[in-house]
This record gives sequence, C-alpha cells and structure tokens, in this order.
Amino acid sequence: MPSIHFISGLPRSGSTLLAALLRQNPRFEAGMSGPLAGMFGALLGEMSARNEFSVFIDDTKRQRMLHGLFENFYADCPADVIFDTNRSWCAWMPAIAQLFPDAKVIACVRDMPWILDSIERLIQHNVFTPSSIFNFQPGGTVYTRANGVAAQTGMVGAPYDALKQASFGAQRDRLLLVQYETLTADPAKAMHSIYRFLDEPAFDHDFDHIDYDVTEFDERAGTPGLHTVREMVSAEPRESLLPPDLFSRFVNDAFWRDPNRVPQDLQIV
Repeated sequence: MPSIHFISGLPRSGSTLLAALLRQNPRFEAGMSGPLAGMFGALLGEMSARNEFSVFIDDTKRQRMLHGLFENFYADCPADVIFDTNRSWCAWMPAIAQLFPDAKVIACVRDMPWILDSIERLIQHNVFTPSSIFNFQPGGTVYTRANGVAAQTGMVGAPYDALKQASFGAQRDRLLLVQYETLTADPAKAMHSIYRFLDEPAFDHDFDHIDYDVTEFDERAGTPGLHTVREMVSAEPRESLLPPDLFSRFVNDAFWRDPNRVPQDLQIV
C-alpha cells in the first residue's frame, strides 16, 4: 500500500485548498473530505461488544480489518502518497498511530469567528437553497446557526474538541497545525513546512493556477460553494457578517496562537 497521511482540523479552514495544491504533485493523491472516517467508526462499532459475535474478534483482527479498509478503498490509486481528508481524524490519533506508524496528520485551523462567518456567508448567499449543514431546514438566525455548528456535536464544535485532544495528546509529534492565514497569505511557506514535516522532497507548486472542481457534490449538499477553490491562492480581507457580540464570543478560541496555551513541541505554521 502507498504511504498514507491525513488532512484534518477545522471546517472552512483551507483543507480543500490544501488538497488541491497537494494533488498538483503527480506522486500525491488528495481530495475533499471523504467517507473513510465514517466507515472506520462504523466498522469499529460493529466489531465491539454490542455485536453478539464479537467473541470471535480480537484486537489483532480489528486492526487487520481496519487496515484492510484503507487498502481496499485505495486499491486502484496509483499515487505513491495518499492524503485522506476528514475532520474526524484528529479524534482517531491513537488508532492512526497503531495502524499506520509512519502516518502524519495535517490539521487546518482558522480563527473561530471567521469559520462561523464563512458558514454564514454561504447560507446567506444560497438563501433559496436550504443546506445539509442545517439538515436542509430553512429559517433561523445567525445566532441559532452559530450556536448549532459550535455545539459540541456540531459541524465546528466537534472537530474543534478533537483538534484540542490531538494537540495535547500523546501523538502530537505526528501533528502539524497549518493556519489558514499562512496558507492563503504565504502558501510557499506553508507548503515548504508541510513537505519538511512529511520528509518528502520539495515540489514546485503553482499558486496562481489551481484546478479542483466538486461543484456537483456541493449542489447535492444544498450548499453551492462549500468546497470551491479559487484559481489563485490569495488572502482577501473582508468585513464580517457576524454581529459584534457574536464575533467576540469566539474570538479567544484560537488556542494555537498563544504559546502559553500549547505544548512547546506542537508544530504550527
């Protein structure tokens, strides 16, 4: 099986952009969030004691079957290095370490208010197309939507907690946090750090011509633009759509920005 690494972290924080850049390298395979993390959790659950036949399954078999899930999913992939993307991988760091001892995890991060602003911008732009983010339910306000996605089981809250777990956990030596601001404002620096982290030979990426289109998926999700990647990497400052009180509620959640709040050996670019 090819080498495998993982892209995880927070939503609306550059994971699709990162995958689009990585796939420029002909040795790499990367894409938007895929189904493997969900299948991984479902299979692990079905092999647990809730299944009456679990007496026939020990940890060795569980690991072999879970490893086989990846082998079979990527059996027809010709790449030397595979990057599987899903926000849930940060929660599975201990399992990743045992299944793939050489695997690394790249976690894309972004200031929380701007993640919520990005989601709200999508919703307001697609006002006549209810989104899967909110179970295709129309209505609500920016407050109810922000509270929903920021909840512990929400689209933002769950991966945020998983990110913190990974950042302070025993496997943080295989974790690299890539800030959205660095990736968009200085992509060369970000990619150089990623290649060094992966111990891969450098590649000359084209930051002015990016080709990655998953329009059909976004339209089926009722959220056109969800995974849109602009042709050119750039940082575009803008005013937030969030009311000031809502914006300020999340402004201190970027723990990775404060050296006093993270382990010294946590790698951040």
